[in-house]
Amino acid sequence: MNYDVVIARYGEIGLKSSKVRARFERKLVKNIKAAIDCEVDRNQGRIYIFPKNYGECLENLNKVFGVVSYSPAVSTYGNYEDIEKTLGEYVDGLLREGFIGEDTRFAIKCRRVGNHDFTSQEMAAFCGSVVVKKVGCPVDLTNPELKIYVEVRDDEAFIYHEKIDGPGGLPLGTQGKVVVLVSSGIDSPVAAYLMMKRGCEVIALHCDNAPFTGPKVHENFDKIIDQLQSYAKGVPITKKVVKYGEYLQQAKDCAPEKMTCVLCKSGMYQIAEKLAHKYGALAIVDGSSVGQVASQTLSNILATRHGVDMPILSPLIGLDKLEITRIAEDIGTFEISKLDDGGCHAVPRYPETKADVDRVEEACRAMNQKEAIEKAFNSIV
Repeated sequence: MNYDVVIARYGEIGLKSSKVRARFERKLVKNIKAAIDCEVDRNQGRIYIFPKNYGECLENLNKVFGVVSYSPAVSTYGNYEDIEKTLGEYVDGLLREGFIGEDTRFAIKCRRVGNHDFTSQEMAAFCGSVVVKKVGCPVDLTNPELKIYVEVRDDEAFIYHEKIDGPGGLPLGTQGKVVVLVSSGIDSPVAAYLMMKRGCEVIALHCDNAPFTGPKVHENFDKIIDQLQSYAKGVPITKKVVKYGEYLQQAKDCAPEKMTCVLCKSGMYQIAEKLAHKYGALAIVDGSSVGQVASQTLSNILATRHGVDMPILSPLIGLDKLEITRIAEDIGTFEISKLDDGGCHAVPRYPETKADVDRVEEACRAMNQKEAIEKAFNSIV
């Protein structure tokens, strides 16, 4: 099929005020251009993409947040003669590729914008007759096997038969920055992805727990960020690493051993908050899911966030492992996350699952947490 344009559509952007909608559209176009070598036009709720490489366009457009669906299309002039000629050629292509035959039930879906000497129904009926003459297949407006779309906009017309789902969401970079605590595991990369889908620019903070973890953890983190970067065209992820092993050692040496995981998470939040203030981020994000591990019981979630004034968002909070894993598989991080990295050897045999604020404060004083956090924060690269 000799496509010459890809029509991209957005969803909730269209519900914004005219001023906000225009700003979001501009950002979406900028991100599309960052992902695809192309020219772009905007017109009345549609984005028309003219790529230099169609394969690259169709592959990368599925990773541009804000795009709800898209269609490879052919364009022509918006009059009967040119539509008839172009539609006939388009149907020839459908015949060659096996999308239509003499027994295929089909329907024409016509949409018209602008002033014309025909109605949408009249143009749909005309286009239907073109297809019937060409193929001889039956029209079925109720339950068609194939839908052919004809959009007439002012003096142009566009013909296509596919609507490919995009990632949806909001254009990346329209909702401010967040600091995301990203490990080499399954959950936190998915949390980062979901915040990107909501338009947030991501600062990925990784806690290097060496010597309690091996080098594979850091290598897998780098691979995960590289994969997530494919969704961050136009607004790349900022990667930060904090040396966290000394903080963990101090927690194990000076506080009750069973509090290690609680103190670990508490320190991460506080370091993330300091980093957020430095870079103008508005929230902290983690991959918590209620009850999944010891630090994610409701008691521990409350206790570990004590002392942090900034919002801490957990987009996975109500999802189970299977749901999270499915998203990880879809976005390409699961195969990386499941690689054996040796785990963390700082985890106590019997971790605290019902921490309270008073005991956390006592443990923080015992390990001189403020000093340990300051030292760790200064190690960030």
